[in-house]
This record gives sequence, structure tokens and C-alpha cells, in this order.
Amino acid sequence: MTERTRRAQPSKLPRVYLRPPTRADRDEFLANNRASRRHFRGLASPMLSPEAFAAYLVRSRRSDCVCLLVCRHEDQAIAGCVNISQIVRGPFQSAYMGYQVFAPYASQGFMSAAMPLVLRHLFGPLKLHRIEANVQPGNVASIALVRRAGFRLEGCSPRYLKVAGRWRDHERWALTVEDWKGTRRRT
Repeated sequence: MTERTRRAQPSKLPRVYLRPPTRADRDEFLANNRASRRHFRGLASPMLSPEAFAAYLVRSRRSDCVCLLVCRHEDQAIAGCVNISQIVRGPFQSAYMGYQVFAPYASQGFMSAAMPLVLRHLFGPLKLHRIEANVQPGNVASIALVRRAGFRLEGCSPRYLKVAGRWRDHERWALTVEDWKGTRRRT
């Protein structure tokens, strides 16, 4: 293979990688949240203070929670985050998943690139059986993301979660390890 051919081939490096948050991420994470306030309006309550970020770090170290930053390979920028909460073990082996992409990185496919990595981690090393993502019905991009990942709609919960000071309806989307394995075989 010539040097010219090698340069013309696309990189096999994934667009994003996942990692846990650290204290060193505070300023970038908070700046991204501040820049995304309009983007998140009515959909999320972004962390805006150092105290909120400190609480996030504490939560990220609990056994019933996994917090992951979605970072771009090209420059290590934090493009978003995925939070797995209320991990219940025993016969349930289930958890809830929340995620967000920051406004400067929205609609660029970063969360679509991150989702297979997240699911591989949850159903692989964490050995979960079921993941549930609750999404507001009007959040078209988020619904498209979970649908592409193989989640199935299980129902709608009126006034399910208080977001930005208001109780909001949410659709319940879920994925089991068996469904995930089936989806992976078809792709």
C-alpha cells in the first residue's frame, strides 16, 4: 500500500469514547451546560454551578450509578454525557439511562456513535439485563436515538418526571440484553 493510499483511507478510530468524569472536567462541563441552556429548555435541568458538579462526581462513584462523558476522539472535547441510575441488582438487573448532548455538538451524530459503546458496557461488564430510557414525547431526536439503538416503546407515563420545574409526560423506552444481542446480529 502506498503512502497516498494509506492517507486516503478513512480512520478506523471511533468518533467518540466514554470515560468517567473527574474534577478536572468541571470547567468544560459547566461551560457546555451554560452554552446549552436554550438547547435543553424544557428537556433537562442542566448543572450550572460548581456545587452541582461536585454532587455529580459524588453520585458517579456510587454503586447504583454510572456516569460517563462522551468525548470526541479528534480533540478530547466533552460532547455530552450518559448517566445510568438506580441500578438494581439481584433478580432485577435493571437501570435507568439518561443522556444529553451539548448544544455545540448536537445533530452531529456523537450520541449515535456513543450509544453502542454505552450498551456494550451496560450489557457486558455491568451485566445488566434491562435498560429503560424515559423520553418526553416531543423530543424527536432523543426518540430517534433510542429507536435506532433497538429500544422498544413500552408506554407513556403522564406527569412522570419533574423537569425545569414542571411535571412532564414521558414515553418509556426499554431494551433487554436479549433484544440488544438480536439487534447486533442483524447489523
